[in-house]
Amino acid sequence: MIEIIGVRFKKAGKIYYFDPGDLAITTDHCVIVETVRGIEYGDVVIANKRVDEEDVVLPLKKVIRIADEHDHQTVLENQQQTEEAFELCARKIHEHKLDMNLVDVEFTFDRNKIIFYFTADGRVDFRHLVKDLASVFKTRIELRQIGVRDEAKMLGGIGPCGRMLCCSTFLGDFEPVSIKMAKDQNLSLNPAKISGLCGRLMCCLKYENDMYEDAKRELPDIGERLNTAQGKGKVVGLNMLERLVQVELTELERVVEYTIDELIEEGALSVPAVKQ
Repeated sequence: MIEIIGVRFKKAGKIYYFDPGDLAITTDHCVIVETVRGIEYGDVVIANKRVDEEDVVLPLKKVIRIADEHDHQTVLENQQQTEEAFELCARKIHEHKLDMNLVDVEFTFDRNKIIFYFTADGRVDFRHLVKDLASVFKTRIELRQIGVRDEAKMLGGIGPCGRMLCCSTFLGDFEPVSIKMAKDQNLSLNPAKISGLCGRLMCCLKYENDMYEDAKRELPDIGERLNTAQGKGKVVGLNMLERLVQVELTELERVVEYTIDELIEEGALSVPAVKQ
């Protein structure tokens, strides 16, 4: 067992683990740590906690210190400078006539590097832009091209459901989402109805996907023939959420709705015959 803390560097960002050493750190604290990007300031989201070594990637970097008021002030100053850096970079992009859209600017805590995030349809030759920015800021410059989902996460917004975007409020990582999930949930395949602000499939299609997959394993297929107590029939509809099956009875010429339990009791379905 080892002791760890969990740190986020951005709201709804990925959680990274660090070794707290002898420090007693709570979720009220912010910490200064060393990352691959340099010295960074992050919010503690998991206090001192003991976990199995297999649960984390070793070795863990140690926490340098708990952030103090001077560190908080440094973060505020960096945030103010990002606004100026954004305006200057946007102006330089226009001057160089580059086909790219600046999304966000970020200073590392120690101001050893400035990262400019942008979107573009293809590759962009920004070598001259980097030289211009480096001559102004006198520090390392990184231009990082991101996708539309990352752009939505950074900028935020209100989704079709009327709530703030999941990616910008609590989703640490993007989960793979496929059109099959929308089909399994009997949703309209109209792109405008199943796409988020980013133009990609909505992340929330993943939330209930496991439940629908379990339901599909229990329920018969559309078109499947069943022998019910009321006669032979064909499955014409399914209610995944309530585990209901609509069967069109051939002799009665009407549709009857059954629960899974009723079909099993009648012998129309058997537990061992449920799809795996």
